[in-house]
Amino acid sequence: MVGTVVACSVYFGTAWWLLLSVPNICDAAKNPLWRCPNDAVFFSASVIWGVVGPNRMFGSEGLYVKLNWWFLVGLLAPLPVWALSRAFPEKKWIRLINVPVILGATGSMPPAGAVNYWSWIIVGVVFNIVIYRRYKKWWADHTYVLSAALDIGLAFSGVVIYYALQAWLGPDDSYGVQWWGTLNDSSNCDVASCPTDPAIIVDGCPRFAA
Repeated sequence: MVGTVVACSVYFGTAWWLLLSVPNICDAAKNPLWRCPNDAVFFSASVIWGVVGPNRMFGSEGLYVKLNWWFLVGLLAPLPVWALSRAFPEKKWIRLINVPVILGATGSMPPAGAVNYWSWIIVGVVFNIVIYRRYKKWWADHTYVLSAALDIGLAFSGVVIYYALQAWLGPDDSYGVQWWGTLNDSSNCDVASCPTDPAIIVDGCPRFAA
């Protein structure tokens, strides 16, 4: 109970402080560093289900009525995996394919992108297959503790980085750290607008080999 109250208070206070202190927050056109992707997805979902209504989106009056067939696809998708596991019992890796988990994980997309899924896959394979099979005792004792420690370390390092390097910026950022890759105010990637054609040369952009 105490943890819930503290967490809710901190989350609400942080969100309120950001809304009041960050100019043009959640406006991707004016402040690309604060895009608020989760909030944008939640807002879009609220418009779809609350304002427009599901009938005009996925019902008889909607443009996306054919998407309802994917409910049937999701229902039948585990059957081929089950059939293959019965047909090839020596292939034990087939039984590790969990279609509901795979389809359910896509619920985070958007705002999660391919880079998020690849990092999750790599970490999952390393810890839940490689380490689990070779060092099961270590896995049982330390995996979940390590997961919690990494989460806490990420949050704590974010706070330290902000107060140590970002909080004391001057009006022209003269006292702060100029992070590589985020120097351009119009994009999170300074070379995102650079051409990839080797024949086109633009100052400040890398030149790709032919």
